[in-house]
Amino acid sequence: MPHDAEISEKRMVFIAGLHRSGTSLLHDILRSHPDISGFRDTGVPEDEGQHLQTVYPAARVFGGPGRFGFHKASCMADDHPLATPENATLLYKQWRPHWDVSKPVLLEKSPPNLVRTRFLQKLFPGSRFIVVLRHPLAVAYATRKWCHSSIPALIEHHLRCHERFILDMVMLDHVRILRYEEFVRCPAFHVDKLCDWLGVDRFPFDQQVRTDINAKYLQQWHADCQGVRGWGIKAVCFARCFEKRAARFGYSVRTPEILSSGALPVIGTDILDETDEVSEKT
Repeated sequence: MPHDAEISEKRMVFIAGLHRSGTSLLHDILRSHPDISGFRDTGVPEDEGQHLQTVYPAARVFGGPGRFGFHKASCMADDHPLATPENATLLYKQWRPHWDVSKPVLLEKSPPNLVRTRFLQKLFPGSRFIVVLRHPLAVAYATRKWCHSSIPALIEHHLRCHERFILDMVMLDHVRILRYEEFVRCPAFHVDKLCDWLGVDRFPFDQQVRTDINAKYLQQWHADCQGVRGWGIKAVCFARCFEKRAARFGYSVRTPEILSSGALPVIGTDILDETDEVSEKT
């Protein structure tokens, strides 16, 4: 069967979210569904589709974890020159050997998807996007060992990427936002809801989901904010209005243990000021 015809018969699902946001856990759970095929044992980091294709640049081209979102070229929309039918066919051809295409739902997960949702939707109309959010402090501390950027720079990267997504979200046909903290508290409930949305049967899964991972990172944040050094960290963070920006996603830098209920972002063109360039080295 020609690939173009095969693509039209599949439900393409993309998981998006920064490194260390819980996307790998969700990918592992969903790909265990009998009607969903996700990449497995591919030999590339975290079985991410970005490493299994040549159509678009992977995150490493733009600095990798904690940095890729600072580069405008990393953000790809539906008007990108690479968003062509020919590239859609090529991308599917490159990913196809890693899927069980007898299944109706095909799943892919890569962190840069967060800033490329419109691009992917252009390539594969009707695609569904699951975006995983996690507290910017937890993501920053978990990512620091990989990229050695400062905590304020990593928080800035987190917020910029998600603010970029929020601007793109209004153009998406099918999207669900899942906050990590809510997911780990009741994973079965959220997986059931995702299954309903994806049009597949609910199913039991045996992956272990820990509920306390954020705690060690938030404790480190509180420790770092003490003493003389802490004044510098807090001054930088609050000067950049991190508190106000994080609040759009239901998070707080001042009281990070508190998750605001129903505080997912309000769409608005004031969310991201692209003229405000901040180096990831800050």
